[in-house]
Amino acid sequence: MGSHARPNRLHRTGARVATLALFGAVVPIAAGSIAQADTPAVTHSAGESDQSADDATLAPAGQARSASETRTQSQDVPDTALANAYLLDARDGSQEREMWAGAKADQSVSMASTTKIMTALVVLRHPEWLDRQITVKQEYRDYVQENGASTADLQTGDTLTARQLLHAMLIPSGGDAAMALADSFGTGDTTAARVADFESQMNAEAQQLGMTGTHFDSFDGISHGDNRSTARDLAKLGQRAMLQPVFADIVKTKQFETEAPAANGHTRYYTWVTTNDLLSSYDGALGIKTGSGAEAGYSLVFAAQRDNRTLVGAIVGADKEVFDDAAKILDWGFAH
Repeated sequence: MGSHARPNRLHRTGARVATLALFGAVVPIAAGSIAQADTPAVTHSAGESDQSADDATLAPAGQARSASETRTQSQDVPDTALANAYLLDARDGSQEREMWAGAKADQSVSMASTTKIMTALVVLRHPEWLDRQITVKQEYRDYVQENGASTADLQTGDTLTARQLLHAMLIPSGGDAAMALADSFGTGDTTAARVADFESQMNAEAQQLGMTGTHFDSFDGISHGDNRSTARDLAKLGQRAMLQPVFADIVKTKQFETEAPAANGHTRYYTWVTTNDLLSSYDGALGIKTGSGAEAGYSLVFAAQRDNRTLVGAIVGADKEVFDDAAKILDWGFAH
């Protein structure tokens, strides 16, 4: 990945800037209102060459698609040209069945902020530590600024729990929150050592899950040269992560408000808004995680449930926003 993300709409980790206020004094992060998505809602243009007549079945921006609008015609493959994509049927949650694999479903490419799914999974190995108090360091803020990373706009000296930091990482895709978790759940005498140990834990978990096309050299998706995965591996990772109730509850949340003790003794109020437009545009959507970057392109790990069926899929390294394609893949899956 390059050293800088595209302005506003395209961030390497696919995030929105959060809003926050300090009791007794307002911190003007978003002019007094919740920051809006840097990724626009699903829209359709007649000039897009990869659109088809089936686009008429897609819901307008911001409007949930009803189950009755799902295409029911017989198709051998989903109506998408994406090759780096994969869909599985999660059945009862403990099993998975392949439904469809794109031509490049096993190609290892940069996965951007979908990396944070594994970061969360490693943290959730220790549910007894979810209430651990973690103080925000200035180096977490410096990290996101220096790398053009997405941010939950955590304030130096504030104290949040690991559970709150999971919200800050998974909802607005905060790289600062991801670093705080890696620094706190890794082992070592320095921040660099603790982060390196945490990334080793991520790779050990990937190996245990059989993610043979995956390697992590990042806790948030900002690659140092070898942070990659496949659509198949990411769908499997998403399915396993959704077995964790804490994770599943967080990634379906559109907006989350919380408070934390600030360094000066006041109370800080945070509001985080999801980067996942699928939660507002697809009926039955459950999450899971977005990712985007100037070089990594767009990625999405997604899940939806209808009629007691849960489907989980992944798109990785696409050259355009992927919410429409995820909806088409899910439509096809529920029709089969």
